[in-house]
Amino acid sequence: MAILKINLKKLISILFLMLFMLPAAGTAERIKDIADIEGVRDNALIGYGLVVGLNGTGDNSTNARFSVFSILSMLEKLGVSLRGNKDLSLASTKPKNIAAVMVTGTLHPFARPGQKLDVTVSSLGDAKSLRGGTLLVTPLLGGDGQIYAIAQGSISIGGFTASGKGASLVKNHPTAGRIPNGANIEKSAPDALRNDQDEITLNLRQADFTTAKRMANAINSHFGDGMAHALNAGSVTVENPASDAVSLIAELEGITLTTDHPAVVVMDERTGTIVMGSEVRIDTVAVAHGNISVSVTETPQVSQPNAFAGGTTTTVNRTDLQVKEDKAKLVVLPKKVSLSDLVAALNSVGATPSDLIAVLQAIKAAGALHAELRVL
Repeated sequence: MAILKINLKKLISILFLMLFMLPAAGTAERIKDIADIEGVRDNALIGYGLVVGLNGTGDNSTNARFSVFSILSMLEKLGVSLRGNKDLSLASTKPKNIAAVMVTGTLHPFARPGQKLDVTVSSLGDAKSLRGGTLLVTPLLGGDGQIYAIAQGSISIGGFTASGKGASLVKNHPTAGRIPNGANIEKSAPDALRNDQDEITLNLRQADFTTAKRMANAINSHFGDGMAHALNAGSVTVENPASDAVSLIAELEGITLTTDHPAVVVMDERTGTIVMGSEVRIDTVAVAHGNISVSVTETPQVSQPNAFAGGTTTTVNRTDLQVKEDKAKLVVLPKKVSLSDLVAALNSVGATPSDLIAVLQAIKAAGALHAELRVL
């Protein structure tokens, strides 16, 4: 009975390993998740404004003079004229409760006047914190210089700052915040998509010839031959015979296909991060890795002569130099190993993430790594 139990465990382990070693089947993805509709995009908005109501954490008039000029300009527009006042100067104007800011937002493609959008407020000068501040009316401009939204409201800050004579504390970023629904849309973005246009163009978010061809085949299988054509690795055109782009796009978004990706190894030397796709393959190669560490220790010693020797006291340097070289482990990586085998073999070498980056670069230089190396 015990023998049967042991054999059953071995059988389960073997089956599990066989299942793990099988190549992963490509998962079907919707066109909605891998492609964008040409002409349907967001638009960036930007504006310059003032934040008031700060508790002495605003801009310094000496370092951020544009804040003072902005205040004077705003007051003049409100009917308060100060430029002719002889007693007024940049030195006497101390806007500690006011900060100049840049306001940014995103106008969605089908947003219409009367709707609201979130905006981000960021300090432009040397303000210490925007906590408790209120953004005054700020026009938000598009890339064409036209006003598309008006922002105003109380700022929500996810941090704070506190300071004393001997210490200070800053949490998160108190000089940047958000105003949820803080802008009213005054003008909609230009419509680049018409319902009666002749064809729809799908742009892949990651260009690939194989994926583009598969997408065209999947669309033709759903609607019929000749409906879609792959223009290049990044674009697929689809005819709109019914002059109903909205219904066509809604149906296109639900079509699924299996995507393809190139073999890529992404390495970030600053953080020691290595990401490899399942398509990475290598030829037969032997890898050996060892570390060399050099330790230098300085121990100054004082040499003092006898009482009647007539010499002088001096300092004698004593240097202890040690060189240690770790034993390198030679590992043979067979041809066409899977990603899991490659990771296990590299881990068996005993290398750190920084060392693994050097090992992968050496394998690539030897021509044994069939993948693109991307260093961030």
